[in-house]
Amino acid sequence: MKTIGLLLAALVGLSGQAPAPGAVRHLVYEFGYNTKAASAGQGTGTTTVDISGPVADGGVMVSAADSWWNTVRPRATNTCEVYPNGNVTCSQAPYALSPVQLTLFPLLARNFFKGLSANGKSSWQRGYHVRAAILPGASGFAGQPYTWNCSYSLHGQGPIANAGALILVTAQGTLAQQSGRYLKATSKQRIVWDPVLKVPAIVNDVRTHIPMRSVYSNDSIELKLIKDSKSKT
Repeated sequence: MKTIGLLLAALVGLSGQAPAPGAVRHLVYEFGYNTKAASAGQGTGTTTVDISGPVADGGVMVSAADSWWNTVRPRATNTCEVYPNGNVTCSQAPYALSPVQLTLFPLLARNFFKGLSANGKSSWQRGYHVRAAILPGASGFAGQPYTWNCSYSLHGQGPIANAGALILVTAQGTLAQQSGRYLKATSKQRIVWDPVLKVPAIVNDVRTHIPMRSVYSNDSIELKLIKDSKSKT
């Protein structure tokens, strides 16, 4: 974990919440929404993630709560099933994902990075869908349940210098709402993947809503892993 702070700068408080009962893995990410991930400051906070499962159909249940800086309590916990290919279905009330969780949940899928070769320099495609209400905010997404089809091209850039086993992956993709207002967005991601712990250590995601109508058509998410129950460091 010592290298992650340095990597975050290159990519241009630990949460007090305990793991949920039955969770097999507990993760905490610092996030920045339209700003850089940090332990304090406007637009920052932590996302606490509990992973349980697997369930009968091969997916895992992922629950997450966003705690925004300088607020008294976390937002409501969102629980969704994440399938091996990256599909996300939020069938438990409030049937929702925050913009931060929209970026993170698919990346926690067991096979999302299966196309990455041992040398970290392969390219592959990943298509998946998200069924959820995307909570309102600068993201511009409607706050009621819809299915979004997502398609990404991913490219492994190889191991990061002086960062142990960590690998940089870049991704470009699209998100397309399948009903409602038929909204669309593009997404450009830079992901620091940990092939040992098999989770993203750092994520930078810039979404651009099309057609662009103003400077507010962009929103950015930055995530930095600060706690992992499976880490020995």
